[in-house]
Amino acid sequence: MKLFNTLTRRKEEFIPLEEGKVKMYVCGPTVYNLIHIGNARPMIIFDTVRRYFEYKGYEVNYVSNFTDVDDKIIKKAIEEGVSAQEISTRYIEECKKDMAGMNVKPATTHPLATQEIDGMIDMIQTLIDKGYAYVVEDGTVYFRVKNFKEYGKLSHKNLDDLQSGFRALQVSGEDQKEDPMDFVLWKPKKEGEPYWTSPWCDGRPGWHIECSVMSKKYLGEEIDIHAGGEDLIFPHHENEIAQSECCNGKIFARYWMHNAFLNIDNRKMSKSLGNFRTVREISEQYDLQVLRFFMLNAHYRSPLNFSAELMESSKNALERIVEAASRLKDRKEAAAVKEADEKEKGLLNEAQGYVTKFEEAMEDDFNTADALAAVFELVKFANTNVSETSSAELAAGLLEILTRLCDVLGLTVEKKEDILDKEIEDLIEERQAARKAKDFKRADEIRDELLAKGIILKDTREGVKWKRA
Repeated sequence: MKLFNTLTRRKEEFIPLEEGKVKMYVCGPTVYNLIHIGNARPMIIFDTVRRYFEYKGYEVNYVSNFTDVDDKIIKKAIEEGVSAQEISTRYIEECKKDMAGMNVKPATTHPLATQEIDGMIDMIQTLIDKGYAYVVEDGTVYFRVKNFKEYGKLSHKNLDDLQSGFRALQVSGEDQKEDPMDFVLWKPKKEGEPYWTSPWCDGRPGWHIECSVMSKKYLGEEIDIHAGGEDLIFPHHENEIAQSECCNGKIFARYWMHNAFLNIDNRKMSKSLGNFRTVREISEQYDLQVLRFFMLNAHYRSPLNFSAELMESSKNALERIVEAASRLKDRKEAAAVKEADEKEKGLLNEAQGYVTKFEEAMEDDFNTADALAAVFELVKFANTNVSETSSAELAAGLLEILTRLCDVLGLTVEKKEDILDKEIEDLIEERQAARKAKDFKRADEIRDELLAKGIILKDTREGVKWKRA
């Protein structure tokens, strides 16, 4: 199995640190709002990578954090007049709902930054003791970049160029640093912000130290794969390497995987352009399986353009797979002949060729686009070769292969059960009553239940409107 390692800029054979096991860390979202489709791409991509490792028999320890203390969370909390913890708790729950909708498996561990502060203080103290970090007058702790000779090895940035660039960008208030490139490990509290007591000052950790500590605690000092969006390569992942390797004296991660950016209608997604799309908004128009299919229909290292046309085409393509599976299921149940004859056994044997094609695509740096192409070849093969006279064994065999391959991609081939208009109206009425009674938990449950059945609700001034996905 080969994967592209950002560290070496080439495809490399994957060799785990421990045979049969994969230790994998994926940077999770900062939880101050509903997740957007840019957050969704690494979630879907690296969930698929994990699923393929499991399909190949590996035991995967998959850790993905929630950053639950951050300037954006604090800003939102101040705006709403609530605690930062209330904001992060709320949006972690919302994020988990969206992840379930996209069929992203829960991580082995989902650590929260705020629950790992002691470990962060310990790591920072070790870095100070080893001469890799220093404390300034106000209690801020900085990492001493020039003492880590390999700084820049992930982003392939030249240290001298970085230093001159940072000097040009130097802003007031940073003159307490020994070097403009040094980055914060611990910072003093500001009025109204959450804080923790440390040997240096009451304050909170810098962003980068969080992931180093959580990765070490749940996976060990050395890990197989560290992954995330390409926007994290510098400075976040570069700084993680510096901290971890200076603290532990070991290579931090053997393989670094990064997914490319996602654009909307050929423009970068941003709030200022008004093209910012949340996963929740997408779920009001489409089953989130369509979003997952859309993300997998391109190689993860290729920039991806989101548009209404591409989503429609993904919806239609996914329907072809679901229809083929439904047809095979019907044939299996209705077949007069149970066992396959020699010709059909030959067809089942031939179908294994699509499994081989699928695996070859996935083993070549997780090329999900080519893996999906193999799935569609299998769909065409099944549609061509299974008829009303086919045996249950042939239909069942092809259905099992199709289901297994789609499961690796996190795509569900079962048709969503139909729900009658009357049942929908009754549930909407119950949801309205629950909201009136301020039973928001039940109201959300009903909304999610309807969404799972392909019914999208939209709250409007005229009342609740609904449509089938």
